[in-house]
Amino acid sequence: MSLFGEFTKGFWKENPTLVLVLGMCPTMAVSTGMKNGLGMGLAVTFVLIGSNVVISLVRKVIPSKVRIPCYIVIIAAFVTLVEMVVEAFFPPIYKALGIFLPLIVVNCIVLGRAEAYACKNRVLPSAMDGLGMGLGFMVTLMALGGVREFLAGGTLFDVKLIPAWTEQFMLMKFAPGAFIVLGFFMAGMNYLARRRARLAGRAYAPPTNLNCANCLVCDSGREH
Repeated sequence: MSLFGEFTKGFWKENPTLVLVLGMCPTMAVSTGMKNGLGMGLAVTFVLIGSNVVISLVRKVIPSKVRIPCYIVIIAAFVTLVEMVVEAFFPPIYKALGIFLPLIVVNCIVLGRAEAYACKNRVLPSAMDGLGMGLGFMVTLMALGGVREFLAGGTLFDVKLIPAWTEQFMLMKFAPGAFIVLGFFMAGMNYLARRRARLAGRAYAPPTNLNCANCLVCDSGREH
C-alpha cells in the first residue's frame, strides 16, 4: 500500500471507531462536545505518531516475549508528555478530558497499531499509519461530539447557534445518547460500504485483515 493509502485508510476503510470499533470508552465519555473531541483526537494522534515511529525504529531489538510491556513503556512516555503540555497550556481541556487523557496509555487503538502495524513496518509508513488513524479517530470524535452538543443545547464549540434553544436535551449529555448517535454513524458507514459494493457489482464483505487473527495484543506470549 502507498503512503497515501496508509494515511487515508484510517478515515474510512479502517476507521478505528466506526470500523474497528476500538477505543469505545473514551469515545463515549469525551464526545459530549466538539472541543473535547478535538482535544482528545489531537492527543491520541500525537501519541500514535510518536509511539509508531519509536516502535518501528526498535522493533528488531525488542525481544518478542516482552514486546507488549516495552510498547506500553514507549506509549506511556508520549502520553506523559501530552498530559504535561495539555495541563500547562490548556487547563480547561485537561479538566474536561480528566482520567481519559492518561488512560491513552492503555487505549486499544494505540496499542493495537503498535502490535498490528508499527512492529512490522518501516518508520515512514508507520508514521503515516499513526497520523491517518489518529486523524480518523479525531474526525469521528468531533463529528459525534458535534451532533451530541448540537442536539443537547443548540451549540457547537460552546457557541450558541440557536439563542431560543433554552431547554437542553439531556439524553445527549450522557452515554446512552452517545451510543444512539454512534449507532446511526455506524449504520451509515455500513450502508455506504454496501452501496459501493453493489454499484461495483460485487457482494460486500468486511476486509479480511480486520479480525483477531491479525492482532496479537491478547496473546503477548505468541511468536510472530
